[in-house]
Amino acid sequence: MTTFRPKYITFDCYGTLTNFQMAEAALDLYGERLDEPRMAKFIKNFAAYRLDEIMGDWKPYADVVHNSLERSCKANGVAFKEDDARMVYERVPTWGPHADVPAGLAKVAREIPLVILSNAMNEQIHSNVAKLGAPFHAVYTAEQANAYKPRFQAFEYMFDMLGCGPEDILHCSSSFRYDLMSAHDLGIKNKVWVNRGHEPANPFYGYVEISDISGLPGVVGL
Repeated sequence: MTTFRPKYITFDCYGTLTNFQMAEAALDLYGERLDEPRMAKFIKNFAAYRLDEIMGDWKPYADVVHNSLERSCKANGVAFKEDDARMVYERVPTWGPHADVPAGLAKVAREIPLVILSNAMNEQIHSNVAKLGAPFHAVYTAEQANAYKPRFQAFEYMFDMLGCGPEDILHCSSSFRYDLMSAHDLGIKNKVWVNRGHEPANPFYGYVEISDISGLPGVVGL
């Protein structure tokens, strides 16, 4: 793995590169109404409902946020307001990278083309990518693929657009459920798990673990 030089390094964006702040948004909205244990449950529900919302046919991410927030409110006895969902959605393009990302990406980008495959809308993702501090060969969204990860269709769209196969890439993500499980099932043997603390380790899926993007150059021998 340390000597593998892929044609492309492909990335999840939100959570892996961009500091994903859905929990913080929920805390801003409901933190004064819910005590700490109930707030923790709300945040857990909100994450679970977002995953559930993207498993079917594609729909705009504003709808994903709206529906998952409304379902979380219902499950936790909190009044739902459409303006709250709109506020959360509109925050997404303002999010910047984790502190370790720009330097690590820039070093790798000098040698290997970088690609993003993100559960994003076209209107939002480029604001986040511009903050990452490195050039990207391509940025593909769920809107373009007409499917969200972890659905295989999203990855297959990326392969078609790049004109490559699973054997040609190194896929990098902080999430098993959204990325690395599907990557494994699709035959992407070369994977990197960025351990951001989102999910527990799962060695079954075969990956190199790094604590942050500063460790990525070493994975590809740079």
